Amino acid sequence: MDDQASPPARPPHDARRDGQKRTVWLFGSASFLHDLGADMVFSVWPMFLSEVLGANKTIIGLIDGLGDATVSIIQALSGYLSDRWGKRKVFVWIGYLLGGTAKIGYALAPTWGWVIPFRLLDRSGKMRGSPRDAIISDLSSTHDRGRNFGILRMMDNSGAVVGIVLSIILLRFVFTDVAGLRTMFWLAAIPSVIATLLVIVAYRERVSIGRPLFKGIRFRNISPRLRLYFFLSAVFSLGSFSYSFLLLSARSLGFGLASMPLLYLLCTAVTAMLSYFFGNLSDRLGRRAVLLFSFGCWAAVSIIFLTAHTTAWIVLAFILYGVHNASLDPVQKALAAELAPAELVASMLGGYQMVIGLMMLPASLIAGMLWDGFGVKAPFLFSLLLTVVAAGLLLLLRDGNARGTDVNIS
Repeated sequence: MDDQASPPARPPHDARRDGQKRTVWLFGSASFLHDLGADMVFSVWPMFLSEVLGANKTIIGLIDGLGDATVSIIQALSGYLSDRWGKRKVFVWIGYLLGGTAKIGYALAPTWGWVIPFRLLDRSGKMRGSPRDAIISDLSSTHDRGRNFGILRMMDNSGAVVGIVLSIILLRFVFTDVAGLRTMFWLAAIPSVIATLLVIVAYRERVSIGRPLFKGIRFRNISPRLRLYFFLSAVFSLGSFSYSFLLLSARSLGFGLASMPLLYLLCTAVTAMLSYFFGNLSDRLGRRAVLLFSFGCWAAVSIIFLTAHTTAWIVLAFILYGVHNASLDPVQKALAAELAPAELVASMLGGYQMVIGLMMLPASLIAGMLWDGFGVKAPFLFSLLLTVVAAGLLLLLRDGNARGTDVNIS
């Protein structure tokens, strides 16, 4: 008989948990890389459109709104097809590839009109969203879903922080004219290509059996609670215009052009630091409480831009905007996934993103028209009113996902 006892076998659930962590961090790393390149562009995006390509506020709202609407349609379609075909991976890597290609298009665009098709291509890259989120949701439970989405959000915003810092350094020390800015856009495409290769090589997908045609979008699959959640999210999104208007508002209040990437960096860094915290907090306190807090932060941002004119208050507004993003994105996705039928998570996540995106087209367009027609404060007043309505509707949504319980979607 062997005197030495054999080491205990590792419990199977530990192996599954390790696999879960690897998958979450793999997609988090790909998201980090893509957002690094994306925010090298978007930290100067509204100024590039307005001061280089000559677009007015309505045109900027139209371009951003068209992009957001494209996201809504492509995420709904990719979510449905992902469930239908039982495949997720292909949508993710193609999405990253499209995002990298669009950045090259931005570098080549001579006028704002040429930007539009590449903006649509860029936002079509968001086809990765619903299938990727479904992967994260499928490997998670009620007890860690918010945390896992928080990790994903933390990583993409960390990439954004690095991208913004790089853009500041490059604009300060390397590129000093429009031609140089376009060269920076070329460089921004490289991380997206690396993210594409990372997903292709490192993620091994288990292909499931596809679902019957059209099952993923039948209205009866949407529970009353999920319908209410869709509706209140649509109301909020109608007033949640593009970040471009925050930067342009700060510009109108006297902030210099060099300050724009710094303000964008500030809110993005806050989002990166707090996304995991709020995702994890929603696992313990419930999704509704954290979403109400997020709506409150956006309302505070609107009030500051309506009433304040000093530098300190505007800086505070961008900090609160970062807190709003950190407490919104991972939590709203987690709640949508929990309210969806288990076999149709990608379809419902895609449908949810479609609702949000379709509202953001008129949101940014209305914001631009209100600005051009009535002044800088008009978009913020409109948004504040809709935020109050959405918060009231959210109070009607029963929250059943506190730690130790499962969501009842019956």
